[in-house]
Amino acid sequence: MNKHMNLLAIALAMGGVAFGGVAWAADAPTAAQMAQKNQAGSNWFGGPIYSGAPALEVTAALVAAGGGPENFSFATALVSMLGEKTVNAEVAKLNAQYGEQNVTGFINGMTFAVKDGLKRATEAGVKLPPAPSDLKGVKLAQTLVAAGTTADGTWWSGYLFDKALSHAIHNQVMMDIDAGPGHAADLNTHKILNQAMYDVAQALKVSGVKLASLH
Repeated sequence: MNKHMNLLAIALAMGGVAFGGVAWAADAPTAAQMAQKNQAGSNWFGGPIYSGAPALEVTAALVAAGGGPENFSFATALVSMLGEKTVNAEVAKLNAQYGEQNVTGFINGMTFAVKDGLKRATEAGVKLPPAPSDLKGVKLAQTLVAAGTTADGTWWSGYLFDKALSHAIHNQVMMDIDAGPGHAADLNTHKILNQAMYDVAQALKVSGVKLASLH
């Protein structure tokens, strides 16, 4: 097992445990700054707000790919969609770009975000439908690329998170992260997901997808 598989194994074992301590330096936005961004139609970390109907079947498929609501792991979901070879190659690429600490924080941050999002959705009375039986593997990865791509062709993590459950739940999850691991961890998760999903789009030969300015 090489060191890239070791990293993936660590992420699988850690699941959504602590993911703070990332290297990015950032201050949490004030309430006034958040309101200003919402009024401007922009998410906290860039990209437009999605306010349409949520893609609950896609969210259900992602949760199923990651092991289900109770045992969800973003690392498991990645391997389920793309296979170990592709995931290990992407982890190696991201490690070189951001450092292993930040990449591990990103993977565990995604696990936390999904689990916390499901908890907040339940509190809001949102119930996921059964995952479509044919929405898995590469097809699910392609669907996530499409779901996070905005009208100008840019892939934004915030746009995907809005579409997964709702903009309000996305904001609540971000506040939960800021109150725990911190705003820098929240930024790190959004930032690296922008890059990772752009890379996935290139690997799957999805044409026309642009890299977000936050990456």
